[in-house]
Amino acid sequence: MSISLCTLAPFGVKLPGLRLGCQTRSSLRAKGAAVTGGENVLEKTMKEVRYLDVLYDDGFGSVTLKEYFTTVRAMLRNDGGPPRWFCPVECGQPKVENAPLLLFLPGTDGVGMELILHHQSLGKVFEVRCLHIPVNDRTSFEGLLQFVEQCVKYEHSLKPNRPIYIVGDSFGGCLAISLTARNPEVDLVLVLVDPGISCAETSLQPILLPLLQIVPTILQLPIPYLAISGGSIPQEALGFLSGNLTSAQPLVAELGHTIKWDTIMWRLKLQKLGASYASSRLHEVQAQILLLARDNLLPNRDVADRLKTMENCKVRYFRSFTDRLILDDNINLLTVIKRANMYRRCRKLDFVTDYLPPTLSEFKKTFDEDFKPYLRLLSPVMLSTLTNGRIVRGLVGVPEKGPILFVSYHSLLAIDLAPICEEFLREKRRVVRVMAHPVFYWENFASSSQELSFFTNISLYGGVPVSPFNMYRLLERNEFVLLFPGGIREALHRKGEEYKLFWPDEAEFVRMAASLGATVIPFGCVGEDDFLELFLDYNEQRSIPYLHNLIDSVNQNFSRIRDTVKGDDGNQVFHLPAVLPKVPGRLYYLFGKPIELKGMKNVLKDRKSANKVYIDIKSEVENTIAYLKKKREEDPYRSITQRALYQATWGVSAQVPTFDP
Repeated sequence: MSISLCTLAPFGVKLPGLRLGCQTRSSLRAKGAAVTGGENVLEKTMKEVRYLDVLYDDGFGSVTLKEYFTTVRAMLRNDGGPPRWFCPVECGQPKVENAPLLLFLPGTDGVGMELILHHQSLGKVFEVRCLHIPVNDRTSFEGLLQFVEQCVKYEHSLKPNRPIYIVGDSFGGCLAISLTARNPEVDLVLVLVDPGISCAETSLQPILLPLLQIVPTILQLPIPYLAISGGSIPQEALGFLSGNLTSAQPLVAELGHTIKWDTIMWRLKLQKLGASYASSRLHEVQAQILLLARDNLLPNRDVADRLKTMENCKVRYFRSFTDRLILDDNINLLTVIKRANMYRRCRKLDFVTDYLPPTLSEFKKTFDEDFKPYLRLLSPVMLSTLTNGRIVRGLVGVPEKGPILFVSYHSLLAIDLAPICEEFLREKRRVVRVMAHPVFYWENFASSSQELSFFTNISLYGGVPVSPFNMYRLLERNEFVLLFPGGIREALHRKGEEYKLFWPDEAEFVRMAASLGATVIPFGCVGEDDFLELFLDYNEQRSIPYLHNLIDSVNQNFSRIRDTVKGDDGNQVFHLPAVLPKVPGRLYYLFGKPIELKGMKNVLKDRKSANKVYIDIKSEVENTIAYLKKKREEDPYRSITQRALYQATWGVSAQVPTFDP
């Protein structure tokens, strides 16, 4: 695959910020900014409604690291002039309305092409611009900071309510932190990738710089590999060169001859100055921060510990053996941002309107790779009910259009969620917007030490903090909404409470669904008792002093959802029950007959009518559970052994049969 080179937009010497803004807005956002018949292609495109389809192709994975070096080589030829911004051709035109601006600040190399693996995916939801610092440029750190600052201030003056994302890679992280500290009035969102502020603290710098000054020029390294920014260990860089870039070695050798030794020394000194400047102003940063760091580098851990003390900072560690985290083809930057709930188009995150649907690459990564063993172990059976009452396999009985409100019993530890999300995406190409407990959005509970987390996938696949307001807005937008009225009281139930519903007495979700003409589909899920057995439940944990105090401490960080419900049914205390795995059986779902609430004015005006519909829905959920518990006894493939034998005969991708509905 050949990559189109980006057209460089030079910053004027006199009025760089203003000239950049005008040029970029009129000629650089579209590919080549072609003009036909006197009308700008961009202006014509802006008149069209822009949106993203579910499972759209984001282009991630279509560009390789070798193409990065090919592009860098082309950009370095006859390179000169002052620092400037450019808009990568591959980014194209954003596909969402009011897309935020994203500015990329490069590492020590200054080329600005490190985002090449992410150009297509980011370009669909951001207006992307990258900073290019020519090889022979000698602009000081303060000069570069003012250069970026002029652009940020100008864009903020144009759209003061639009956030500006700053992605800073190593040295670019120093620029980003310094910029944010100096401009607290601008709504900035920082994405720091192995930020180079650790250079000011690492013991390598005082020793390394004098040594480099006396190293013969024959040993010079190409700047794209100068990962000393961020304090990385030289052996890792050498291992990356020899192990991961064998096919690109001719390009690396050519780059080594292109870049002079004095340039390398200048960039290293620039890095050290930037690290000191940013480190001294870190306490002044008030912006949102997403820190991405390799967990195998001690300096990154030290930086993360400092940043984690900030209120608006989130940290994600990655097990990566590449020299540059941003060039790791296993890490999709847009996916990381989405999982952290940090994509927004105005000053405050809106979980309903700012949500971006999952991409095809995200879906494949999640369900065809990461969660494949888990889903194969569950071997879920999906059944639905037609309008005539007939039960069939699959989701044929579920209407194609919303608004639809799914209500059900919540299985132990929420093991029922992943199969639902996958099946609706595969068969219906619809995202099920799960009304999720606030604990899923509590940063301390999300796993900051893992790249893959079940809790971050909730946000990626449609999760929304549960509230009447959010549910109303979703139904108003004709979405598929999933509500578990029993909440975590069911998902974290006690011993002997399997498949027991703990629903509140109020029927408010029925009245809301009727007011919006929604269809309610009650459904049941059975199989938790085939996988997990409670070993230590809530009541037993409360009798242990340490666990008792831990539960109380955790629940102080978020409000209770159902404090208005009397008795034990309203006990929504969060805890993690101890469970023991069992020989896996199978997971079964039955979506009941759709209940049309459109035109039912009596439900809106009469509380008794609403309560009757509520009781009918609850009874239907209990009936589906009873049906599945009985019919699963007839399933010849309920045992994992029988399923394994079937797939060994017919292939692992073959759909395993089940009982006759």
